[in-house]
Amino acid sequence: MIKEQEHRKIRTLPLDSETLTMLREYIDRGGAVNKNGKMLIFDINRHRAWQIIKECAERGGLPKLVNPETGRVHNVSPHRLRDAFAVHAMKCDDSGDGLRLLQEHLGHASFNTTAKYRKVAGQELKQWYNKLWENRTKANES
Repeated sequence: MIKEQEHRKIRTLPLDSETLTMLREYIDRGGAVNKNGKMLIFDINRHRAWQIIKECAERGGLPKLVNPETGRVHNVSPHRLRDAFAVHAMKCDDSGDGLRLLQEHLGHASFNTTAKYRKVAGQELKQWYNKLWENRTKANES
């Protein structure tokens, strides 16, 4: 297990000042854990992280997620939150710079992996399509 963790990428991610303050207070209260000579903020594995996210979503009354393409229903999970963040980031800024920054933030080696988050909602697709025809009609009237 330790060898598997050694090859994982390390990324620096931005934190807002409120979250940073909470983490510092947690560490000052002795929240960090010493494991094999390394100080860990949280000593949990991936499965436990998934359980915590699912429990918090249930207590918060968040609905289960439905994949619009397949209709499959999913619980809220760390990966689904990551996916929702990436889609939201693309809706806010889908420029080349926005994609590159998201690629770095998510730790993707391939730009193509990040570009998959440029999902287009059905309403956006309809607006885009209608705009194409409006422009064609205007050009023909000239």
